[in-house]
Amino acid sequence: MADLLTAVSTSKINSSEPFIQEVGSLNAQDDAVTIDSAESALKALKNQPSRTVVNSVLDHLTTEGFSLLLPDPLNASIAHQLVNDTIPNYWRLIKGQKESKKIGKILRNPTSLGHIVTRLRSLIADSRQKKKPGEERNTTEHILDALEVLDLTLRGNETSFLILQEVLLFGKNAIQKKLIWKEYLAQVISGRLLSIAAEAEDVLKKNNDVPRVSIWLAEGKEYAEWLGRNTAVLLERGSESDDHLTATAELCSKALGLGYTDQIVSSLLLTITSDARVEHLVRLLSHMKTFEQRKYMNAIITFVAKQYFSNKVVSKDSPIASSPVIEAAAGLFHGLIKDNDVLKEHLISTLTRSTIPVLDDSLSARRSVVAALSKDHDKLHTLLENLIKLFGDSVYIRHTPVLQQEALAQTLALCSGYVKRSEPMFLTMMAKSSHHVNGMSNRIGAASARARFLGISVGIAISKMVDKPELQLKIELEGAEAEEASWYERLTNIDDKVGNATDLKTQQSSAVLVKKTHPKPKSLPKTLKSPAITEIQGPRVIEIMSDSEDEDADLIMYDKPDSDPEDDTDDPTAINRNKPTAPVYIRDLIAGLRDQENYDRHELALATAASLIRRKANFGTEVTDHLEELATILTSLQDNSELEEFAQQRQQALIAVLLAKPAQMAQWFARSFFSGDYSLQQRIAMLTTLGIGARELAGMKDASTDDMIPAKPDFPSKQLPPNLHGMYAEDKNGPSVAKISSHMAREMLSPIASQAADQLSGPNILKVRTFSSRMEVEKKRHKPIPNALAQIVADNFFFPLTGRWWLQVRANNDSIYTSTHLLPPFLQTLSILLNASGPNTLALPQMTREYWDLLLSVRGLASKDKNILNAVLFGFLMLLETNENKERLATEQGKELMETQAWVKMVFDGLGAGSEEDEKVRVLAAGVVVRCQEVVEKYQRRMAGVLMDY
Repeated sequence: MADLLTAVSTSKINSSEPFIQEVGSLNAQDDAVTIDSAESALKALKNQPSRTVVNSVLDHLTTEGFSLLLPDPLNASIAHQLVNDTIPNYWRLIKGQKESKKIGKILRNPTSLGHIVTRLRSLIADSRQKKKPGEERNTTEHILDALEVLDLTLRGNETSFLILQEVLLFGKNAIQKKLIWKEYLAQVISGRLLSIAAEAEDVLKKNNDVPRVSIWLAEGKEYAEWLGRNTAVLLERGSESDDHLTATAELCSKALGLGYTDQIVSSLLLTITSDARVEHLVRLLSHMKTFEQRKYMNAIITFVAKQYFSNKVVSKDSPIASSPVIEAAAGLFHGLIKDNDVLKEHLISTLTRSTIPVLDDSLSARRSVVAALSKDHDKLHTLLENLIKLFGDSVYIRHTPVLQQEALAQTLALCSGYVKRSEPMFLTMMAKSSHHVNGMSNRIGAASARARFLGISVGIAISKMVDKPELQLKIELEGAEAEEASWYERLTNIDDKVGNATDLKTQQSSAVLVKKTHPKPKSLPKTLKSPAITEIQGPRVIEIMSDSEDEDADLIMYDKPDSDPEDDTDDPTAINRNKPTAPVYIRDLIAGLRDQENYDRHELALATAASLIRRKANFGTEVTDHLEELATILTSLQDNSELEEFAQQRQQALIAVLLAKPAQMAQWFARSFFSGDYSLQQRIAMLTTLGIGARELAGMKDASTDDMIPAKPDFPSKQLPPNLHGMYAEDKNGPSVAKISSHMAREMLSPIASQAADQLSGPNILKVRTFSSRMEVEKKRHKPIPNALAQIVADNFFFPLTGRWWLQVRANNDSIYTSTHLLPPFLQTLSILLNASGPNTLALPQMTREYWDLLLSVRGLASKDKNILNAVLFGFLMLLETNENKERLATEQGKELMETQAWVKMVFDGLGAGSEEDEKVRVLAAGVVVRCQEVVEKYQRRMAGVLMDY
């Protein structure tokens, strides 16, 4: 092999450079790249740029006169490269630096937002795919980075304004400008960004390695508030050109489909009123469609009522004073409708037909709306005429909830006063018209006592304004009715002026100041006490004792004291000697309930709340002065400490609050149930409070209501193991309303079953009843108890619930109050209230009418869910059992009775025997059918005459 290779020549090269050379910087060529055009920027981004090059690219892309707004291929490529390559590589390095702000400015356009959404969607889809071992990729960090970039791009109240400015500046023609703006609205308003951010947040929450972060883009309410503030900036800083106003109006129109209209309008109005720019909102409404103007007007009224009038409680025994807030709100409404006939007609229809729930619940809001309309005399006359026609309509009197009738009566009295001061002759003419005369006859002849009283009160008030003293309507009323009738007369004297909308700003700032002056108390750290014995410094005298002196016979030996049973350890440093004591005053109770950081104090306050409130309810005004505060704290209380008997103790405390002032607090609970920001569990707790509290007021106590907290048994002293104890122990956390309704249903159905068995056992003459059995029956018979509930149940418990339910359901097609979680306990509560009121309650006919209409209206929902069906059947059974006067039931409710019987028969035939739940429903349906048949068979001829209007 060596012979195959022959050396031809040998040469030596002298090189000045070493054999191992140091290579220059690899980025030297990259750093020398100059970015002077969009093409060079794209080329640099594609060639794995260094941070210096990235900074140069960002500097060029943020120069004035350049934008990625236009949807051309070059801009799309740059946005794609930034979102999918540059940001994943460099975001963790430049986050929080000035480069990150440049990225946010560059990506603030529809083209870049579309690329961010596409990347998020692909990352989310990749994270949800199941991969083989070894092929997993950590996508959560990239999702978090993309969300942070999206947050940076959109954050701020000027985002929409800046994008619109770029659209108007860089758009080549009107069509292109319109298409680019529509693309931005499709991304921001249609819910595309909101939904993708929520999906991304859901992926991050499932990954334990990623820290929990709160993303405002994924929260519907915060996102809607951001939109509202952006709209306000668009109105304030935008030009008065038609293009700008049309674009802003288009944004507001699309925002109606997001589902958060109230939040958008609230943040918009808070910004506009603080800057005194209400005229911008007037111009905006003029560029919107008619139905959109109505929706925004409804949202504005709702916001004003909740923001400024939610805490105003109407006191019918005190004079009615003028209010600067009402006048300021009237100024806002008048400014919006001043030159807009569409909104004026809408307000007339709203005041007449109760289309806004919060308006019927707030007299102050209605005062401001009527004051705004009073400047237009023609519209005011139209309002008065419509109110008189509807107030006296027989169908309206018979089928409308009392809450709405009361609101209509108050509005009629207010409007009559304004017409009296502006044009007395028109009021006289309307008072003498057939609509008012026939309406008064219908009111006085109504079956409902409350409907009659409203007609009498309003009739007296109008008569005193138009008739001579000797011709005035005079009906003697006594007690509370006389005071309330005089209050309706005082309503006609109200003359609210149209103020300045900017005064709402001062009211808002004062409310914030009040909140700041009452901070939430915090638990302060306990300071260590200084030792009571100080050590003596210097020389000391020490006594030396001998052993013989220690054993003194005169001294008695004491046994060693036992350890403190509360000490769980022998370590003296771990023993807590400063344990909290039970609160004695209501203010201490409130402080303990709020102090959730101190476990022992909070637990003790909750455990003693019910007994303390009951003990002090009739002792001074300490409880009554803090009732609503106590109710708010207890209702909003969260079980953060995981207390063992949290639900029962809170429920007992809420019941004690209700019983301290039943009429006032029942209305508070009913109002909070529909208007407060509470969870489903908290709303069910309010219903339970109303149901059990009403039964206690009525003197009804049974096994389901005697002890919300069962006493611990003395024997046996040991419990089962935890797994078995949880299986066999009684469920203490079950909904009390459901337990009571189940217990009452068994009690009411047992006589029907006994009667059926009795008929099968033979003729009555063959049956012998022993003396001892009669004694047992007498023993079980309840003694008559005065019913304190009957006088207040209708106006304070029942009608506020049914009236507000109708308002919510009619205002929203998809309401939580018709959900399968909230509707059954709501119906069960109404049934319990009806039963607790008793058969002799004066308002029972009106309560029966409203409840029967409500039950018939939810038959469609009952056919889809067994829980709702069970509650509906229980409600029908309660109606038939409580109304002992079957003759009146057949005469006044004959149509509803026949309709109920036919529907329940159909339900009974459609239920098959099988599961235990179906059997319970079948038993309830059978009980309703039997009770209906009893009434129909007895009063068949009378019902036939009623149904034929004979």
